[in-house]
Amino acid sequence: MEFETGAIPLSDLDGPFDLQATLESGQSYLWDRADGRMYESMDVHGGDAWYETVVPPIEGVSDEQVVVRVRQTGDASDGRLEWEATADAVPLLTHLLRLDDDLDAILDATPDDPLLDRAYAAYEGMRLVRDPAFPCLVSFICSAQMRVSRIHGMQMRLAREYGDTVTVDGDAFHAFPTPDQLAARTEAELRDQSLGYRAPYVQRTAEMVATGEADPREAVGLPYEDARESLTRFVGVGDKVADCVLLFSLGYLEAVPLDTWIQTAIADHYPDCEGGNYTETSRAIRDRLGGDYAGYAQTYVFYYLRAGGE
Repeated sequence: MEFETGAIPLSDLDGPFDLQATLESGQSYLWDRADGRMYESMDVHGGDAWYETVVPPIEGVSDEQVVVRVRQTGDASDGRLEWEATADAVPLLTHLLRLDDDLDAILDATPDDPLLDRAYAAYEGMRLVRDPAFPCLVSFICSAQMRVSRIHGMQMRLAREYGDTVTVDGDAFHAFPTPDQLAARTEAELRDQSLGYRAPYVQRTAEMVATGEADPREAVGLPYEDARESLTRFVGVGDKVADCVLLFSLGYLEAVPLDTWIQTAIADHYPDCEGGNYTETSRAIRDRLGGDYAGYAQTYVFYYLRAGGE
């Protein structure tokens, strides 16, 4: 198998783009940085590092498994995305990195707010991701009380140990395990991959998807709070993890996962949004951050605060 190559001019997009900020901001744990320096420089964006992943078939986008490598050259507005892939990567990258979003219009639709303005300026061009649903679900089940580097390491180990190995131009790439592949593992085996108490959650969730008992994509098309409730059927999935899957996979751009950093932002900047429970606080902060695009605003604030912006 060999790579095809190509490039996407960033001037073709509606709004700027920053590959490093998009892939290292804690939204996706399915990409790896080829130089081994993932998450080493959270306070820096830009650069020309290669990122790589193996993408499963995605309905309406690609009907085959594709190995993709991508890097950004030039600046956020008139550079380009250079890619190598085992099939045409343009539709895949457009889908996975939301290159079809009108980023300027989205950010203009969020409130005029000092914290948001600082976050937008610090990470100009960061976009949300649109990860495949099952790997995204497993990633965020693993995310509880974990640093981003450890969450990422777990997903890379699962891919190496249990996923398909694809060889391209002599190099090996590891796909994230399918539901069947993960469901076949024992809790002890998953604990050996450093999943700890999350191991039975991942095994049971994989079993639910593999057997057809439930599928995270069944949430698509439901009203937002009903979609969140649908995802909490999976073992180890509460409201926050469900919101992460809705935002970073299923296209619910209004979702605001209430993690530690956003709770800190609420306490320090939006105290009137504290509603006493997840549902009420979620509704209040979504309204404050712009409703339909509140998840975009949340992700900028999350990354800005986590990277030491304040």
